[in-house]
Amino acid sequence: MSRKHPIIAVTGSSGAGTPAVRHAFENLFRREIKVRAAFIEGASLHSLDRMAFHAAANEAAELGDNSFSHFGPEANYFDKLEETFRSYGETGMCKRRYYVHNEAEADRHNKHFGLTDLKPGIFTPWEDIEADSDLLIYEGLHGLVTDEASNIDVGRYVDFGVGVVPVVNLEWIQKIHRDKAERGYSTEATVDTILRRMPDYIKYVTPQFSRTHINFQRIATVDTSNPFIARDVPTLDESFVIVRFRDPRGVNFRYMLTMIPDSFMSRANTLVVPGGMMSVAMEVILAPIVQEMIDSKRV
Repeated sequence: MSRKHPIIAVTGSSGAGTPAVRHAFENLFRREIKVRAAFIEGASLHSLDRMAFHAAANEAAELGDNSFSHFGPEANYFDKLEETFRSYGETGMCKRRYYVHNEAEADRHNKHFGLTDLKPGIFTPWEDIEADSDLLIYEGLHGLVTDEASNIDVGRYVDFGVGVVPVVNLEWIQKIHRDKAERGYSTEATVDTILRRMPDYIKYVTPQFSRTHINFQRIATVDTSNPFIARDVPTLDESFVIVRFRDPRGVNFRYMLTMIPDSFMSRANTLVVPGGMMSVAMEVILAPIVQEMIDSKRV
């Protein structure tokens, strides 16, 4: 951990909704707290591009292993992620690349890197992050991951961890609809991916949420009993958001209850927020945390 070069890790499974937290940070930095943030995308630390991953998954399946997934160490550079965090914490600098998800991203990255051959499913070249950033924000699957076999503990370098953890049926609904709308996958293909990922989900993703400082868990107030036939994703207004604070000492809950309409406490460390107020709640909750980090840097 580093007071001079703090790191915030936003962690959630595929389809969990981690971009909402990134957007909350971006809104804060634009409107309230003048912060120069560098961003790292978790997908950029996968070790296999799209074609190589499918080839490796097929090879594993032929050998009887049907659980090869993007969630496990075989398809990720956990060591490079740990080194990225260590380097930033010590120097304020690190390397970064991007995974190209779609044609729009390919066009943007081709312009940025002065290339013409980037296409969906591959990685951009590595580059240095921008100099003089105030903090680093990671958004992805493995912000606090551990791997005992390789003596990897990414979370040891994280100053503040945020978990985005919808109840699992809602998470699956969101993933199925996102993969169909944005990536052209069929429901059957996405369900197959969910099944294949389950062992690594349990081993490498879920344990992180016991290490995060705050978890945002969205719970639908409509029937999600069978997520594989849901016609649409429950809206924010059809949800509540459960916000769990690992250590409630010093948290100004009275202020939060005042600033977030219709919110209430369900436990001494748990705030319940109407789903439609999720973005507001994230900004209200995260603003003092970021401000404290920035103030501490400047001491």
